[in-house]
Amino acid sequence: MNENKTNINWYPGHMVKTKKEIEKNISLIDIVYEVIDSRMPLSSKIVDIDNFIKNKPKILVMTKYDLCDKKETDKFVSYYESLGYQVVVCDLLNDPKSVSKIIEISNQVLKDMNEKRRLRGMKPRSIRALVVGVPNVGKSTLINRLVNKKAVAIGNRPGVTKNLGWIRINKDIELLDSPGILWPKLENQDHAYNLASLSSIKEEILDEEQLAIHILKKMNTLYSENLKNRYGIEDIDFDNLLPTLDIIAKKRGALGKGGETDYEKVYHIIINDFKNGLIGNVTVDRM
Repeated sequence: MNENKTNINWYPGHMVKTKKEIEKNISLIDIVYEVIDSRMPLSSKIVDIDNFIKNKPKILVMTKYDLCDKKETDKFVSYYESLGYQVVVCDLLNDPKSVSKIIEISNQVLKDMNEKRRLRGMKPRSIRALVVGVPNVGKSTLINRLVNKKAVAIGNRPGVTKNLGWIRINKDIELLDSPGILWPKLENQDHAYNLASLSSIKEEILDEEQLAIHILKKMNTLYSENLKNRYGIEDIDFDNLLPTLDIIAKKRGALGKGGETDYEKVYHIIINDFKNGLIGNVTVDRM
């Protein structure tokens, strides 16, 4: 069994197109909502975002806060705030009102913008916000919460949104929704595997065995107690992983004919349990 033999490098053509479209439309944008996953606040942050959003005001929206290890994620909140970001943490599924701070900050930007327009003898207008982030960090759910209705398609997989499109929240705010984007080369393979583990990169591009082993290693290092609680495993020997996989198979019903372990099913269970928060709240990045 081998892990990290595949260098993850996923950069579909539509991502190239999206960046070009954003650059072309950035002059229309007043503020940027940069969306990242609270469980991977470093891995899911677009590394070259400042190259194409220029110096626009931005809000860092940290979604899936209900699924993260808040103690660790809050360190990143403080870090990003120290860099000058306005950070909003959101539990979009269970607390729709958590987006109210985004509206509050946007309204202040709108007020400042229209005051400058007034001084120039120009009419006030609605604020235009760009929503951007890697695939599957919750951009569509965020938009639906802001609009307070189902405005865009949602799917637990990368690539649901295919094109840039304007959406009106109310008379004061318009959103430019964008497809999930990555960068041309994922230099940090740990970040790449984190993205793949939490569905920001299509799982089909690498072997499920590699991904499952990455998850077990990450959990064993950071949250070994969670593994014990979920699967009853501890003291994992990664040079001889089969006994551990056998324990998981028995615990989670992944036995085939004759009581033999269905390893493909075990890998699938580990991946799905991880991304659905069934192994406990986790934050896979560290300061």
